[in-house]
Amino acid sequence: MESLKGQTRGEDLFERVSAAIENMKLPWSNLFNVTTDGSPNLTGKNVGLLRRIQNKVKDENSDQDVIFLHCIIHQESLCKSVLQLNHVVNPVVKLVNFIRARGLQHRQFIAFLEETDADHQDLLYHSRVRWLSLGKVFQRVWELKEEIGVFLERQGKTDEFPELSNKSWMCDFAFATDVFSHLNELNVKLQGKEQFVHDMHTNVKAFKSKLALFSRQILNKSFTHFPTLATLKEAGAKVKKYSESLDALHGEFCRRFLDFDKIDKSLQLVAFPLSQDPETAPEELQLELIDLQSDPALKEKFSSLKLNDFYASLNDAAFPNLRRRAQMMLALFGSTFVCEQTFSVMNINKASHGSKLTDLHLRSILRIATTKLTPDFDALAKKGDQQHCSH
Repeated sequence: MESLKGQTRGEDLFERVSAAIENMKLPWSNLFNVTTDGSPNLTGKNVGLLRRIQNKVKDENSDQDVIFLHCIIHQESLCKSVLQLNHVVNPVVKLVNFIRARGLQHRQFIAFLEETDADHQDLLYHSRVRWLSLGKVFQRVWELKEEIGVFLERQGKTDEFPELSNKSWMCDFAFATDVFSHLNELNVKLQGKEQFVHDMHTNVKAFKSKLALFSRQILNKSFTHFPTLATLKEAGAKVKKYSESLDALHGEFCRRFLDFDKIDKSLQLVAFPLSQDPETAPEELQLELIDLQSDPALKEKFSSLKLNDFYASLNDAAFPNLRRRAQMMLALFGSTFVCEQTFSVMNINKASHGSKLTDLHLRSILRIATTKLTPDFDALAKKGDQQHCSH
């Protein structure tokens, strides 16, 4: 981790990345993958960080091509913009903020929910930074819509939210609630550490197929997978509009994940080597694949071990190319989840009361906070030059 102060142009980023790699004495020729959030200073064609990295790697190994990936979670969050549901999102967020952002009204609303024995005790906040919260916010508002309507009437504020009495808008609200719920389910599957790229891409491909299914079913007025929308009679009159929205979302998913589609064949080969046709595989892997598929012991081992452990167990002399290909594919980062999670840890530690933390202190804190290793405190205490007892 490096601290950047001042400008963050492509050349500034490359300078710090280059210094870190050379300080750790890592050969540039071993660099196989860089995953980013797609910002311009990283992806610029001529002076972006990725272009500079590719040039540096080529200088050391002209045959080496670095795989550049755009974070799969970030791309998924960008896809939802094609749904054009701001006319629904903005009023719902405004409603939640109206109730929760004012202390007295918030307390009155909670008391009202307790009084009416509502299914939930409060609304959820929505943050643009944490876009995943949107689906949960919509679901909660929908489930409390009756109570919210009565509460606003008591407060004399129904005129500020005319959408709640608009049947067409409520229909769009129900559609958005179901769509965001499905997107949330996908997002949860993509999160977490130690996820291989092929698993993440498989979830995305499955979701694209689901979108195509949703579009066809809604066009036929079947709302099996849209339970919220199914509760409204008005839904039948808007099926064409909703089907077109789902088609647009499907098209955006197809467009945005081209970088993963390019390496999908290699990912499938590593993930499912026993079912691959050796004749269609790269020439240097064909004989090794035949040997692998013909060995009953290796087949048994493949079904009982984790994928990375299986390839680590292969004999390097017998399967050098297959092991090398597996190392490349399994080392890929499909998302920047680990970076984002670490950034959150940094924000928690680098609060106003910790303003005197230096970069060195912060690096040490983050190392402790993110490691899986458990320190041997007894051994560390014995190594101490001097122990200071408290007074």
